[in-house]
Amino acid sequence: MELVKLTHENIEKEHICCAISSKDMQAISKKNWLKGRLDEGLVFLKGNVRGKCFIEYIPAEYAWAPIQAEGYMYIDCLWVSGQFKGHGYANLLLDACIRDSKTKGKKGLVILSSKKKMGFLSDPKFMSYKGFQIADTAEPYFELMFLPFAENVPRPRFRDSVRGQETMPGGFVLYYTNQCPFTAKYVPMLEDMAKDRKVEFRAVHIKDREDAQNAPSPFTTFSLFYDGQFVTHEILSEKKFEKILVGKGK
Repeated sequence: MELVKLTHENIEKEHICCAISSKDMQAISKKNWLKGRLDEGLVFLKGNVRGKCFIEYIPAEYAWAPIQAEGYMYIDCLWVSGQFKGHGYANLLLDACIRDSKTKGKKGLVILSSKKKMGFLSDPKFMSYKGFQIADTAEPYFELMFLPFAENVPRPRFRDSVRGQETMPGGFVLYYTNQCPFTAKYVPMLEDMAKDRKVEFRAVHIKDREDAQNAPSPFTTFSLFYDGQFVTHEILSEKKFEKILVGKGK
């Protein structure tokens, strides 16, 4: 499979894989976010297909994640799904990232995973197979995994902001970014649902790297809390949010 790297010159015409259309609000939101990161060293490498077959990575110092991993490359997302699974494309994309990161003199790779395979997070079994190790953990199930390129390099870790949410207001609090195109569609839906149900709901739109690096959850793309307790990182449909509301007696 031919791999295509997004640039300022081709980003408008290229399909970005995780959004169906190249012109709807979700794709526009994601592409605008990407444009701001390209000059910071972000690489979006995709198969030359219309579908979810891509890897997105950035120098860890510029990652929108509460981690300390100076000198590493942080993988935002490695996603191969549907008809593209089972053909070795995940290996192809990850190996390209490894070669590129070594060429750039990085200490290794870092990626966000979980105790068991979960949506929107890397598969811990696959990452372990590729040589990744657990560098740090955060409640309730997040794991920071890393692949060092040399011995005795410093281990990445989560920032202290993920270990306490004592000052978080009551009710539902959602932290999100435009890093994932799906938030552009679903966050307004959740806000409308909460408003209709007269449920206390606050959406915190993370708009810059500094705020993302000091966020209360390792997954800044979408993290929902209730009364200071973590609920989920999975981007919710109306049906799934309804289930959570019922469970909270709302």
